[in-house]
Amino acid sequence: MAQLSDVLLQVAVLVYLAAMMGYLVEFAFGRQGAVARVAARSSLVTVGPGAASPVSPAPVSPAPPVSPAPPVSPVAPGRPAPIASGRAARFGAIAVGLSALGLAVHIGVLVTRGLAAGRVPWGNMYEFVLTLTAVGSLGWLVLVSRRPALRPLGVFVAAALTLLLGFAGVVLHTAAEPLMPALNSYWLKIHVTAAATASGLLLLGFIPAALFLVRAGYDAGKRRFPYTIGRNLPAADSLERLTFRLHTFAFPIWTLAVICGAIWAEAAWGRYWGWDPKETWSFISWVAYAAYLHARATPSVKRTTATWFAVAAWGTMLINLYVINFVAVGLHSYAGVK
Repeated sequence: MAQLSDVLLQVAVLVYLAAMMGYLVEFAFGRQGAVARVAARSSLVTVGPGAASPVSPAPVSPAPPVSPAPPVSPVAPGRPAPIASGRAARFGAIAVGLSALGLAVHIGVLVTRGLAAGRVPWGNMYEFVLTLTAVGSLGWLVLVSRRPALRPLGVFVAAALTLLLGFAGVVLHTAAEPLMPALNSYWLKIHVTAAATASGLLLLGFIPAALFLVRAGYDAGKRRFPYTIGRNLPAADSLERLTFRLHTFAFPIWTLAVICGAIWAEAAWGRYWGWDPKETWSFISWVAYAAYLHARATPSVKRTTATWFAVAAWGTMLINLYVINFVAVGLHSYAGVK
């Protein structure tokens, strides 16, 4: 089972990578893509005075008004040709299907890992990353099924999943073993489940937050990289609202994880708080996300300023997930790479 879990992880990474490529085709060649807009300039039709035409018509004498003929092409001026956008959209639809397949394989990685270890599959750092990325993948599929207009974000979601899973498989992988005595508690199921769920949702919330800043910069006239990507993204207001809703949903779950961790610490070590590095950075992340939500709810704070708080808060999550486990020594050292 352990070997099967490792093989399924490789398959999941490849499937997510294929999904990323499908999203990328739609992102570049779809209706909002730069390539499609360039192609559209050569397919404009004459519609009203001053409209573009492939061949400049010769001057003609005025004629009596007649009933308007059907348009030569159903394409409105400034829009990409329907064939190019239709093909690109098919790639996007295939990418969504591949994302669903990747999630199914991803769940298989966790199930076989749990069967191999004879326990719940989130007892170390490697398994934690597997779980939080599975939550992020599931959350993305729920979002895109409810709001297909968000599909341009898929390339960034799939890229994040591919990178995190690939790093976990190469760097964080550990053998499937029984839990160490300190972790053999029902609080593992509660505390770590809440932490992994919140982390996956916060990962999903970070992506529209960063892309909102890119789109807002593009709308403000910035044309250097990465702001040039903004032309292909959904509207800035849509990205900002999505960011706020995802963080609003994830923040109480992260709060529950911190509280349950303190209760578990009292049961295991005889104190609720001991300034362990992992505990400290979990609280720092909680404060950072609380600061974002407070700034977002304050009318005098600009949306771009508030969103920078969300981006910085995800940075604290990465420090808590990777740096603390690799560098710091504390009561949570078992979460590191063996």
